[in-house]
Amino acid sequence: MSFKQSFCFPIFKNAAPSLDELFASAAEFGYPATEFWGWDDGSDAAVDAAHRAGLEIASFTGHDGIQSGLNDVAQHDRILLELEISLRMAEKIRCPGVICFAGERITGQSDYEGMVVAATALRKIAPLAEELGVNLNLEILNSRVDHFNYVGDTVEWGTAFCEMVQSPRVKILFDIYHVQIMQGDVIRRLRAAMPHIGHVHTAGNPGRNEMDDTQELNYRGIAAALNAAGYRGYVGHEFFPKGSDKLAALKDAFDLFAG
Repeated sequence: MSFKQSFCFPIFKNAAPSLDELFASAAEFGYPATEFWGWDDGSDAAVDAAHRAGLEIASFTGHDGIQSGLNDVAQHDRILLELEISLRMAEKIRCPGVICFAGERITGQSDYEGMVVAATALRKIAPLAEELGVNLNLEILNSRVDHFNYVGDTVEWGTAFCEMVQSPRVKILFDIYHVQIMQGDVIRRLRAAMPHIGHVHTAGNPGRNEMDDTQELNYRGIAAALNAAGYRGYVGHEFFPKGSDKLAALKDAFDLFAG
C-alpha cells in the first residue's frame, strides 16, 4: 500500500513498559508515525520519544470543543487562537495536519447555517495553514452513538464545508467507524470524497475494537480501495483493543493495512 499508517498514542501509551519501548516496537512493525488526541497527550517527552524511534507525528487535535465548536460564533475567538498555536506547533514538529470540530447543533440554527458559521471561522485561519503547509482536518463524527447532536455527522456535510471554505489546506478527517454508524456505503463515500480527505481513522464497528471477524466492516477491501483511489495521506488506527496485549493488536492492524 502507498498510504502511511499511524496510531493514536493515548490508546496504546501503556502497551509497553516505557515510551521508548512502545515507539521502538511500533517502528519495528513498520509504522512511520503516531498521533495524539489533544496536545496534552503529546507532551514534549512523548514527541521526543517518538522522534528518537524515527516516528513522525501525523495528527493532533487543534482546539478544545467537540461540543462547542466552529458552528458557535461565541467560540470563534478562542478556537482561532488555539488553532493558530496548534498550526505553528504542527509546522515546528513537521506534523501534516491538525483536527478541528464542527460542534454540536445549536437550537434554532439549521445544519446549513451551522456550516456557514463554521466556514466563516476557518476562512480566517486558512491563510496561515496555507502559509505553514499544515492541513486543518474537520472530523466527521457520528451523532447516533458517541457524539449526540454533532452537526458535522455526514461526509457530504464535510465536503460541502470544504468547498465553502475554498482552501487547499481545509480537508476532512474521514473516520471510517463514525461514517459506518451514520451512513455506511464506506468505499463509495471514500471515493467520492477523496479530493477533500486529509486524514483517515479506523476502528471496528460495532464496539470500536479490533478490525477482525467480529465486526461488520471489510477493512482489507477498504484498504485496497483507499490505495486504488490514490490516497497518500495517513491512516490512523483509533480502536480500543479488547485483549491485554495491545502491542499485538497494534501489529495486527498494521499488517491488515499493509496488505
